[in-house]
Amino acid sequence: MKRTKVPDYKEKSVFGVPLIVHVQRCGFPLPLCLQQALSHLRTYCLDQVGLFRKSGVKSRIQALRQQCELSPNCVNYEDQSAYDVADMVKQFFRDLPEPLLTSKLGETFLHIYQYVPKEQRLQAVRAAILLMPDENREVLQTLLYFLRDVTSLVEENQMTPMNLAVCLGPSLFHLSILKNETLSPRSIQRKYATGRPDQKDLSENLAATQGLAHMITECQHLFQIPEEMVTQSCNSYMEAALMVPPLEELCKVQEEEDGNEEVEEEDEEASYNAHIEGLIQNLLKEAKDKSKGWVSRLSSDNTELAFKKVGGHSIPIWWDLETRRRE
Repeated sequence: MKRTKVPDYKEKSVFGVPLIVHVQRCGFPLPLCLQQALSHLRTYCLDQVGLFRKSGVKSRIQALRQQCELSPNCVNYEDQSAYDVADMVKQFFRDLPEPLLTSKLGETFLHIYQYVPKEQRLQAVRAAILLMPDENREVLQTLLYFLRDVTSLVEENQMTPMNLAVCLGPSLFHLSILKNETLSPRSIQRKYATGRPDQKDLSENLAATQGLAHMITECQHLFQIPEEMVTQSCNSYMEAALMVPPLEELCKVQEEEDGNEEVEEEDEEASYNAHIEGLIQNLLKEAKDKSKGWVSRLSSDNTELAFKKVGGHSIPIWWDLETRRRE
């Protein structure tokens, strides 16, 4: 069997690079130049009529893309057309090697808005979002919150959630890719020979548009863990007798291990601080050991940030400490 060659994306900085590669390079799934672009649009351009609907100038958009590729951490968007910047953002999502909603879950999202009753869609979308990779979920949340801000000035920019969904849906779902993966070469040739979309194409496009519009409207509720799931988790912990002990008991256990069983009331605060300091030192010692699974990430000045996957599932534990503590 021939080993499939995995691209290294060394020749690319921003466009056409998977989100997980951005995480590995800079610690963020969304490159800083794209974060700056969204910030610029949010601050100065939300009142522009037809934002994301009106096209920018191709040559200027290409110049912006080149600036991002050459300097991905800092791009100056002052004096740039709002439509050029918005088109560049749209192209970033269109050029991702895998759609933002992922190849595995893209069809699931479409089916939710095709077949699931309206009153159950929010619950279904929440569950699907929990299955997304961390980096995709984070970027989706950032984008949806930004698009919600765009719709907040709908009287000025005339961009409703449905209008935005029409403009951005194809870039987020990569519908043509999803369709081609499920069709045989002969079916694709026959389909494009007629020059007309079939009923399935129309249904999927409508589901993508309605789905994105719904997610923009409900973005503040999409990333909450469903209450029934929290209840089930609590019940499973209770059944397994895994209730978390109070902090006072943890301190007492630590004191007993240290041979200090008797602590007077006035020393309780000191005992608490000593306990926390002990936990921090143990955590720092563990983080230095690469084999323990901790991964360092760049952060603001005088701060060290790291995370590791917990127990085989996709939810990471994060911690950050001031550098002076480490020293």
